Amino acid sequence: LLPQVCAQLCRRPCYCPWVPPRCPRGSPLVLDGCGCCKICARRLGEPCDFLHVCDQSQGLVCDYSSAPAGTGGTCNFEDDEEGCEVNGRLYRDGEVFQPSCKIQCHCLDGGFNCIPLCQENVRLPTPDCPYPRRVEIPGKCCPEWICEAQDQHLLRDARAAAGAPLLRYPCQEWGTEWSPCSATCGLGFATRVSNQNRHCRLETQRRLCSLRPCPALPAAFPAVS
Repeated sequence: LLPQVCAQLCRRPCYCPWVPPRCPRGSPLVLDGCGCCKICARRLGEPCDFLHVCDQSQGLVCDYSSAPAGTGGTCNFEDDEEGCEVNGRLYRDGEVFQPSCKIQCHCLDGGFNCIPLCQENVRLPTPDCPYPRRVEIPGKCCPEWICEAQDQHLLRDARAAAGAPLLRYPCQEWGTEWSPCSATCGLGFATRVSNQNRHCRLETQRRLCSLRPCPALPAAFPAVS
């Protein structure tokens, strides 16, 4: 079958453009399927066929498994190599990648594990910073804690008391998970740190909790006469 395809598509002598094509970044110049002219190698996920070959230096082959008969395929990794797909993009086994600036992932055995790159530390109010607030900084990926000045804080409280909008900016809700209940039976309380309040201010919050009723105390032994 291959000699028939070559006879139909490959013409001799070769007639190639005088100037080689300018390839996008990450796509090297390679010989086409006829071994005749230099073309830009197809990258992962791009269409391919006998003439338009994939970038073999990246371990890519033309995959016809999901293509209708008689049509081209798609550049993909070889079937014997594990990989993972994230947001429509394929990654090779062992490859480390960042879907966004806030997380880093590792492709392993067909799945992937991700770790956050932004610290999720909690900054509680202190005497030198009584009103900490976590905000997005232009030009930076991870949000940062800032110390809001007291006059700004009082101004926001005054606007709230007067019925004016509490915030001139949307409050990005943030908080830790609720802690385990302080009591294993009966009534206890759980705590968390959150800014989900009318002033978007970081504070420690509490709520009541009860895991199960406490068992009844055994009756006292009768007195011995």
